[in-house]
Amino acid sequence: MAAITLNGITWGHSRGITPLLAASQRYAELHPEVEIRWQPRTLQEFADFPIEELTKDYDLLIIDHPWVGCAAATESVLPLNEYLPQSYLDDQLDNSVGYSHSSYNYDNKQWALAIDAATPAASYRKDLFERNNYQLPGTWNDVLALAKAGKVAVPAIPIDLLMNFYSFCIAHGKEPFETEEEIINGNTGVAAIETMKELYSSVDKKMFECNPIAVAELMSTTDDYWYCPFAYCYSNYSRIGFAKKLLYYTDVVTINGVKLRTTIGGTGLAVSSFSNYRETAIDFASWVVSGEIQRTLYVQHGGQPGHRSAWIDTSANQLTNNFFQNLIPVMDNGYVRPRYNGYLYFQDHAGEPLHRCLLRDEDPESALNEMNKIYKESILSASRRTPTEKNRSIASV
Repeated sequence: MAAITLNGITWGHSRGITPLLAASQRYAELHPEVEIRWQPRTLQEFADFPIEELTKDYDLLIIDHPWVGCAAATESVLPLNEYLPQSYLDDQLDNSVGYSHSSYNYDNKQWALAIDAATPAASYRKDLFERNNYQLPGTWNDVLALAKAGKVAVPAIPIDLLMNFYSFCIAHGKEPFETEEEIINGNTGVAAIETMKELYSSVDKKMFECNPIAVAELMSTTDDYWYCPFAYCYSNYSRIGFAKKLLYYTDVVTINGVKLRTTIGGTGLAVSSFSNYRETAIDFASWVVSGEIQRTLYVQHGGQPGHRSAWIDTSANQLTNNFFQNLIPVMDNGYVRPRYNGYLYFQDHAGEPLHRCLLRDEDPESALNEMNKIYKESILSASRRTPTEKNRSIASV
């Protein structure tokens, strides 16, 4: 029996757990005194339980970067900049995919390492486009035309709609969250929702129950849908043998002549402040997020690395039909969500009025007003959340 047992928690999709199991097995072979056990949870289970409570039971935690404001407030995970060499952190920053690494830095402390990188990107069934002699959409109008033909799938549960709302605010000229008074000015917010309506009014209503994984499964197991304009990307579906049909990933389209900026996701690996084996947990974390392991063991076992050397690696791209090479521009252009302590209250709730608006064709201004109310509540929420309304995480990846 190993002298040291580390317990970790991650999300249950193959992208989330399989590479960690493989890396942990190898780490234990290199360090026979260590055993690392991983507990998988669904995305919903992560969303239903506050991460800061999980730090009491787990040494290693996969987190979402908007949670780092809570990390700073509660100090429930370790500030890794105080434990890791500066040269290591410099390498992580230099090899970040987009803003993945810096998204876990808050109050000048590094609360997690970017073990996984992702953002909404376009995906498509290459075989169906070629068979029907169709060109891939290049503009927003192209997407709308394909949607009206019934060939578009897109995740439309509240969290994904909210992430895309940010993108369309930017497309209409303003980044959200520039003031504490409102998410976005009324004209821009309404224009963003109206633009979203153009698409979501044309797709199958069942999309309003689909997350990115469900959309990828639909597209890779049936011939009903040819194209998704934006969903959090999963390299697994671009690998031979993972699904019935291959998905190919590519850049998002332009709107008003400019590429959409999508809202980055991905995950970070954090170390609990309550761990009895801090040194070992930190050593594993730094090892599994190192460039060498990320571009070999991690990507080879279904991972979607956070280290840029994996994204430009020839073998990684051969394995995934150029998934990583194709999506670097989308990652580098990505938008980073707010991370203040309380933001996750907004993220947990603000997608609901947007979801109702788009599903039922309700008034955009009313939806935006309700979202603004939730936004103001979120700024005050850190001091008055109930146990079921604490900072939750891994809502989208």
